[in-house]
Amino acid sequence: MKFLQMRKYFYILSLIIIIPGLVSLFSQGLNLGIDFKGGSILQVKMDSDVTAGEVRSALKELKLEKAEVTRSGDEFFIRTVELDQAQTRELLNTLKTKFKNVEFLSAESVGATIGRELTNKALLAVLAAAIAMLIYITIRFEWTFGVAAVIAELHDILFVLGLFSLFQWEVNTPFIAAMLTIVGYSINDTIVIFDRIRENLRMKKKEDYMSLVNRSITQSLNRSINTVLTCVFALVALLVFGGTTIKIFVLTMLIGFIIGCYSSIFVASPLWYDIKNKA
Repeated sequence: MKFLQMRKYFYILSLIIIIPGLVSLFSQGLNLGIDFKGGSILQVKMDSDVTAGEVRSALKELKLEKAEVTRSGDEFFIRTVELDQAQTRELLNTLKTKFKNVEFLSAESVGATIGRELTNKALLAVLAAAIAMLIYITIRFEWTFGVAAVIAELHDILFVLGLFSLFQWEVNTPFIAAMLTIVGYSINDTIVIFDRIRENLRMKKKEDYMSLVNRSITQSLNRSINTVLTCVFALVALLVFGGTTIKIFVLTMLIGFIIGCYSSIFVASPLWYDIKNKA
């Protein structure tokens, strides 16, 4: 297939998706969960006939209209602004008044200071991973491969962050774990293709770089598609049948794995070709 001949179209497609995300990031930012901006999480157990909507209606009496209520079986997770002990007791008393068999399970509070620390550590982790990958790929291959891989990783990160900003999906600590997993998956898929390019370069005779890269991608295509499809099937099952507490993590992984496969094939290798020609 003529992957490189169409690379400009893939670059444009990536920009069409990433640029609105960047605009959204700078204009409205991310919808940070309580892990980052501070707040309280209460876990309570109630009768199975109680709905999340009914719990939200009950919380309106306490002026907690913006509280997020999610349900997993007969357990409810209430995410709201940070509450002190008196406010927590008032909330529980309100629920016990409105509903029967209310059982308090746990309460957690996360301060804004901890949230800032989590954000800084997450950014440092991604930066350290990018630098380590650049060094490793440069040593194993050459610097042109390293630069192309890091740009492709940045492409994946901006793509996912942009989507979460555009749709204002909540960003929490499982999101960060998923992002780091995506980085690892994407670079692994990219290195598989780069390794095939390197092998073909050793056997290169009169073949030009464009034909060589096209052939290398084609030879690795089945492996890349089969790997991502296996992951996608498992993640879709988790998204549909899994609990509410893991949905953000699974959604992030699902988007990231798909875009990681795309960037390995249509972004990283074409970028290497363009950098190699200009080097």
